[in-house]
Amino acid sequence: MGRKISTIPKATVARILVKAGAKRVSDSAVSAFTEVLTEIALKISTKAALISKHAGRKTVHEGDVKLAAK
Repeated sequence: MGRKISTIPKATVARILVKAGAKRVSDSAVSAFTEVLTEIALKISTKAALISKHAGRKTVHEGDVKLAAK
């Protein structure tokens, strides 16, 4: 059984939760939040790539990401 590799560092996710007001954060909460953030990031990045492709570009620009996030 292999380890699940996350693209978002768990320490960073824990820091975000603490910065949002959590006194303590469990490992399972960090894992769940990491999964949710990764899922959202993948959806936004897919939309941003489609927007840039529609505009006839291969490069994803800042505006593409902002538009995809709306």
